[in-house]
Amino acid sequence: MHAMQYEITLPADYDMGIIRERVAARGHLLDDFPGLGLKAYLMRERTDGSPVNQYAPFYLWAAPEGMNGFLWGPGFQGIVNDFGRPVVQHWTGLAYQEGPASGAAAQTATRCRVRLPEYDPPAAAVERALEEHRRLASADGAVAVAVGIDPRRWELVYFALWAEDAPKEVGDPFQVLHLSAPQRAELPRGRHWRASSERS
Repeated sequence: MHAMQYEITLPADYDMGIIRERVAARGHLLDDFPGLGLKAYLMRERTDGSPVNQYAPFYLWAAPEGMNGFLWGPGFQGIVNDFGRPVVQHWTGLAYQEGPASGAAAQTATRCRVRLPEYDPPAAAVERALEEHRRLASADGAVAVAVGIDPRRWELVYFALWAEDAPKEVGDPFQVLHLSAPQRAELPRGRHWRASSERS
């Protein structure tokens, strides 16, 4: 599994209805995209207490070929044409789990990014991340939860979909405008990492 997100920050007076209309018109285009576990069309608004107006889709890819096909294809080029080329953040998947509300429609989402301290042993940090992932995945209202890591910046990302209002204490809250999930069932459940005794 690979997690991916890009953020398009918009002016303070931007009409966010334009983003809603964009997603309503185009969101279904990825409903059967090969290799896509799920894409949450996320938005947050200053009128809801967010520090910024932002369109920030979050992806969980079941296969890297799907991610490549999207980034080098017409879907992402449409973003580039309309908003310029955004920085695409991506994280190697550590774990994914369906939550107690997995059968419900996702209404909100949270995303939390955490930088690891410089002298924090990576394996210990990952084990703590997996424990936090299990805690989130068992929370009431959780639809699905994923955790990933970017080893270039040593940054963890926790991503969760919620059936109702997102608990703000677990990360930045977003509205879910649409969810495309053609291969959600193929996202591997549980942890994606096993301890090894090998040393390099």
